[in-house]
Amino acid sequence: MKIIVIGNGGREHALAWKLLQSNEVKHVYCIPGNGGTALLANCENISLSIEDFEGIARFALENQVDLVVVGPEYPLSLGITDALICQGISVFGPTKEGASIESSKSWAKELMIEAGVPTAASGTFTDADSARAYVLEKGAPIVVKADGLAAGKGVIVAETVEIALEGIDDLFNSGYTKVVVEEFLAGEEVSILALTDGVTCRALVPAQDHKRIGEGDTGKNTGGMGVYAPAPIATADILRKVDAEILAPVVATLRKRGIDYRGVLYAGLMISPSGEPKVLEFNCRFGDPETQAVLPLLETPLAPLLLACARGELRAFPPLQWRSGSAVCVVAASAGYPDAYEKGKVITGIEECEAEGAIVFHAGTTLKHGDLLTDGGRVLGITALGETFSEAIDRVYRAVARVHFDGIYYRRDIGHRARER
Repeated sequence: MKIIVIGNGGREHALAWKLLQSNEVKHVYCIPGNGGTALLANCENISLSIEDFEGIARFALENQVDLVVVGPEYPLSLGITDALICQGISVFGPTKEGASIESSKSWAKELMIEAGVPTAASGTFTDADSARAYVLEKGAPIVVKADGLAAGKGVIVAETVEIALEGIDDLFNSGYTKVVVEEFLAGEEVSILALTDGVTCRALVPAQDHKRIGEGDTGKNTGGMGVYAPAPIATADILRKVDAEILAPVVATLRKRGIDYRGVLYAGLMISPSGEPKVLEFNCRFGDPETQAVLPLLETPLAPLLLACARGELRAFPPLQWRSGSAVCVVAASAGYPDAYEKGKVITGIEECEAEGAIVFHAGTTLKHGDLLTDGGRVLGITALGETFSEAIDRVYRAVARVHFDGIYYRRDIGHRARER
């Protein structure tokens, strides 16, 4: 098999790394890839834009590619799957209409209501005055969300009415034409990445992301500063509820609407203190950095699994197999992230990090004249495995300490909830 992976982040490096472990896979092309994918054996970076659907289709046909795996939400929201399928190319990733589950919070809310999925009460607004009035009526804490793609950073959890009102103004002033304001749900978050062929759904092990930039879950929201899996908050009983009350009804409702959804259905959940799951949001792709912790635990070969989804054959696929133990991923970021940051800093210590038993997934990196340089806000995702969470946490931080670039920043408390349990 030959496979294209669309994207250039840590998620895409993890996907390419895992796909290459499948015996069937001879070569992976990353469009455009990063410094890490450039170093993978039997992997090649291709200098095409993720928006160049015509060029991607031509490359896939000329190179007899068997499957295209789309990493980021942006090309999915633009309709890359629709464009490639029209050329007879197999794609793992939903169509443009299916990707609305992430690209439009209001569309996703309507879908959840139709499916009877437990979620937060909310209102959708096309003008700031109406949204502000809703906040003044409901009070705080309350949540304000951009109705559009925001790279994981378009959510404001407002502890006061003043913060909520300021958030509404900021989103409308930033060009968003619609916002969703919803009730604050108390509890603990967990991410469930499920694979579906539009009929059957298979959930991967649950993960817990750390969105805030600061230790103790403080400061600004980011794309994710670290993650661990499996998340113990998601008990077997909770996972059964998620399958029966959330994933299955959503897939069925998508099908009822005539949407052939083949890809990842990523449910961001809040688990209440009483153990009841409610949906915070849905995403239409693999999580980042969740993928960097979940895939190292997966023993089932990834390539035939994703191909079964793309071909509508997931029901006949054998049960997924998982290795025992835990995985913890710590993100090393550039100074200043999630705000302005510099690029072009030399990265050292990767080999020493890997010698500690870690897997290094590149996110914002590039190779220039033999040097590995920083090229993004989140630079590396460093993952370690262990038979226990404590073992994985200790191993990953020994590994992270080996890496250096000017301004390196990482949280030192990733996995703190799991360790406390």
